[in-house]
Amino acid sequence: MKPKMTEETIEYWRAWKENKDEEAGNQLIALYRPLVDYAVQRYAATLPSTVQRDDLSSFAYQGLLDALGKFEPERDLKFETYAGWRIKGAIIDGLRQNDWVPRSVRDKARKIEEAYAVLEQTNQTSSSDHDVASYLNMTVGEVQQVMKDASLATMISVDEPVHDDDQQQIERYSVIEDDRADLPEKHLHERFIKELLAETIDRLPEKEKLVVSLVYFEELTLTEIARILDLSTSRISQLHSRALLRMKGVLRANKEHVQSM
Repeated sequence: MKPKMTEETIEYWRAWKENKDEEAGNQLIALYRPLVDYAVQRYAATLPSTVQRDDLSSFAYQGLLDALGKFEPERDLKFETYAGWRIKGAIIDGLRQNDWVPRSVRDKARKIEEAYAVLEQTNQTSSSDHDVASYLNMTVGEVQQVMKDASLATMISVDEPVHDDDQQQIERYSVIEDDRADLPEKHLHERFIKELLAETIDRLPEKEKLVVSLVYFEELTLTEIARILDLSTSRISQLHSRALLRMKGVLRANKEHVQSM
């Protein structure tokens, strides 16, 4: 997926950055188009069928264009890395703006998040779908259907790499911190969140932990993971969504606890 930086490619970059040469820009778009295709394939596997692949491609393509326009080759950062952030960000922004997930589904998903957080904090162990269903007075089928319907809302990992205005990589959980806190408190809070997140991942059931590892550390698509584990893609998607609901619930509960102090 990574294009080879040939002398021709270097010349394209020079012509594009110095003169905004249209032909050079088109060549770069064609060269880095696999970054778009990869991102679309990865997200499409986790989303409801109501989200069209063409829409994802449009969002991702805008992210690539944005990256080409803002990238500074003189910085010590690979374009593939920077473009990956921009493409993912464009997809997420596009999905949020169009809001394919009904409010009722979001509300139910949040209740499930909170249930996981309460039960797992109380019992100090991972909770099953049956535990959550009983706690919320729902059936197991209803809980699983909500997780399936809410897969769009839970598609973003709490530690998804993002970038700041200076093109420096940060972690998504860093935006949870209280902006009113002073710098030492921010540092302590960030360390607390990291430790909490690591502990939460470590407590996940083995299959969920494995899926999270393969998605966010090995960067495999859900379809690829399904083949590896000999499970259906829908089953992998369910495990992925449940794991994120667990982590989001724990982080949300602790955020609210910190803010109330």
